[in-house]
Amino acid sequence: MSTVSALPEQRTPIRPARVLLHVFLAGTALAWLAPLLWAIFSALRPYSETSNRGYVSWPHTLNLDNFTNAFEQSDMTHYFMNTLVIAVPAVLLTLFLSSMVAFYVSRFDFRVNLFLLLVFTAGNLLPQQVIITPLYRMYLLTNLPGITASGKLYDSALGLVLIHVAFQSGFCAFVLANYMRSLPHELTEAALVDGASVWRLYWQITLPLCKPAMAALATLLSIWIYNDFFWALVLISTGENMPITSALNNLSGQYFTDPNLVAAGSLLTAIPTLLVYFALQKQFVSGLTLGSAKG
Repeated sequence: MSTVSALPEQRTPIRPARVLLHVFLAGTALAWLAPLLWAIFSALRPYSETSNRGYVSWPHTLNLDNFTNAFEQSDMTHYFMNTLVIAVPAVLLTLFLSSMVAFYVSRFDFRVNLFLLLVFTAGNLLPQQVIITPLYRMYLLTNLPGITASGKLYDSALGLVLIHVAFQSGFCAFVLANYMRSLPHELTEAALVDGASVWRLYWQITLPLCKPAMAALATLLSIWIYNDFFWALVLISTGENMPITSALNNLSGQYFTDPNLVAAGSLLTAIPTLLVYFALQKQFVSGLTLGSAKG
């Protein structure tokens, strides 16, 4: 029997351009992760060690005492609940209102539908700092007896919910309108022939098909609203009503601040956003890619 000698494996030549690309991507990823890694490294070290040896030194003691102290000193459970009271209604109300606007401008043809969508989107182009003074005065003068504890929108969770809904609805309406345009019109036309109402077209036919896009927007809104510091600082004056991002000020003293303790508190506040992202990661990626190509 004749034997056939095995041919030597042909190795793909290493391209310098690909090596440079991988080095660049690895360096960029490291640059983005460096502040987070440094915060973790600092949070695990006691302040007495870093004050004596410096932050750029080999650690001799690594423990979780800073995380425990940060959680207890800042009363983090109370401020987590304050943030949930603001974030959950704001996300749900924003998605509900923006989906109604997107449904109207995408599924019905009328003269000013594009102009209406542009008006909603234009609100995102306005810098938030521009309206601080008029909004602050409006919140102080608005009386809502029976709705808020003080009777005013200022220093209340409702005031923060409304401002988040106002600023985020334009972006969500724009994204959902483009997504709804990719849905086949035959579905709504068939439902209209069968006598379905406009509300049923929206609630039972169109909205269930937009779950991937809604999940993607819910992820983004949850992270944006949860991490908000600006409006909470401007529109909330009572410390007990602050959300979690503003409550980190409780870890800073008048004459002394422990940076390691603040780093631990910051890492603790970031945990819920990571949980939301990982829980909705599949829907988030599919919502950004579905409808991007036709065929």
